[in-house]
Amino acid sequence: MDEVHVVVAHSERATLRVGDVFLKVDADQARIDVEVRAMSLAPVPTPEVLWRKPPVLAIAAVPGTTLGRLGGPSTGSPAAWAAAGDAIRKLHDAPLPPGVGRAGRGVGGLAAELDAECALLVANGLLPAELVTRNRQVAEAALRPWTPVFTHGDLQSAHVFVEGEEVTGIIDWSEAGRGDALYDLATFTLGHEEHLDDVLVGYGGAVYREVIRAWWSVRSLLAVRWLIEHGFDPFLPGCEVDVLRSRM
Repeated sequence: MDEVHVVVAHSERATLRVGDVFLKVDADQARIDVEVRAMSLAPVPTPEVLWRKPPVLAIAAVPGTTLGRLGGPSTGSPAAWAAAGDAIRKLHDAPLPPGVGRAGRGVGGLAAELDAECALLVANGLLPAELVTRNRQVAEAALRPWTPVFTHGDLQSAHVFVEGEEVTGIIDWSEAGRGDALYDLATFTLGHEEHLDDVLVGYGGAVYREVIRAWWSVRSLLAVRWLIEHGFDPFLPGCEVDVLRSRM
């Protein structure tokens, strides 16, 4: 019998792997609705939906290996990272999906959320004030109008699978919707800045790198407290706090 492997688990959702099947358990069925709809619309390889019985979604494993994970070594050749950039471009060029995902929050609301989170990080002694202040300054470049595109919304490098120089699957679409293209690019390269040039070669076109760097600060600032409260450690080497420190 195949063993049950816990991929991720916290109070909001859990993902288990049994053989070649992933079981996603989510108390919020709206997230599962978004995921299933996004996978059906995205013009890139996505997992096959095997069955759905709330609160569980069963999907097939995709072939290949991930390009990396935050806090871990990056894998894949520069050409593989470029291929991922090309796949991301295809997604962003696709017709807009319904709904607004994580990457599509309004500028005013995002700024207010970020300011409140920065205040809590300092007040609770989680991060030094100087570190928070500097990254809040860097983050300002992301707080500008953008043209909405079809975004994945949580495009971590661990969510992109490749074989050789071909993208074989992109997983975890529960945050998909209309949003800022540079948010996806920033999420994908978070903690793997050395591959940004490779990704942009595949992505093509003019891209404002300072906005990508700003999104690195935004995502990290907003993640630290949530990660701690849910049993994860953003202080591990190469993770969110190191990303923030690299902006100093």
